[in-house]
Amino acid sequence: MTTTPPRSAVSPAPRWAVRAAHGAALTALPAGIWRLLLVAGYPGGYTEAGYRALGVTGWGAAYVAGLSVVTEALALLTLGLVRPWGEVLPRWVPFLAGRRVHPQAAVVPAGLGAVVLTVLWTPFVLWWAVPHPGMTALGSTIAGLLYLPLVAWGPLLGAVTWSYYRRHRAARPIDRTTPAASTTSTAGSSRTSPGCTARSPRLCSDLAATSAGSGTPSGTACAVDSE
Repeated sequence: MTTTPPRSAVSPAPRWAVRAAHGAALTALPAGIWRLLLVAGYPGGYTEAGYRALGVTGWGAAYVAGLSVVTEALALLTLGLVRPWGEVLPRWVPFLAGRRVHPQAAVVPAGLGAVVLTVLWTPFVLWWAVPHPGMTALGSTIAGLLYLPLVAWGPLLGAVTWSYYRRHRAARPIDRTTPAASTTSTAGSSRTSPGCTARSPRLCSDLAATSAGSGTPSGTACAVDSE
């Protein structure tokens, strides 16, 4: 069975990465709150006809609410790249609690997510260049401002992922090999005499006295086990 050698401690995330991770976690919050207000019946800048056409009732309301919650949960996962629970899974994770997170298991999904988010949300910088007939002029402006932070989600996630990758790449396997010279020295000191091996000096002296009475040379009677 092949085992992965233990690695040295991973250095803490730099301050800029911590701030970027918190920024990424907040990018989805304004638009999420706005969508939840739509579910609650607030028109959110839509005209009366536009709000009815939006269909945020029944299953439509459940979809919009679920989308808001899932989006914010995904944004909060960015914090795992700068927090201890991104290194070792916390106790509340079913079946996997306490297991160490393999760096690639975090880097690959986060990297792909950063690319997808960048492609998905970057066009929103053109929000005001596109007409929105179902919204009032003020509502269109406010909605655009609420969605604008999402444009930064992908780049921020990419930067934090790069920092996470570099910190784990710098962590090298720990060499736990015992120096041969030390082992040889210890072994040599515990086998200086070919007689017996005792665990305490008192027992050794007693054996030496007995050996002397029987005519055995005391120099070869006993050696104290230094191990």
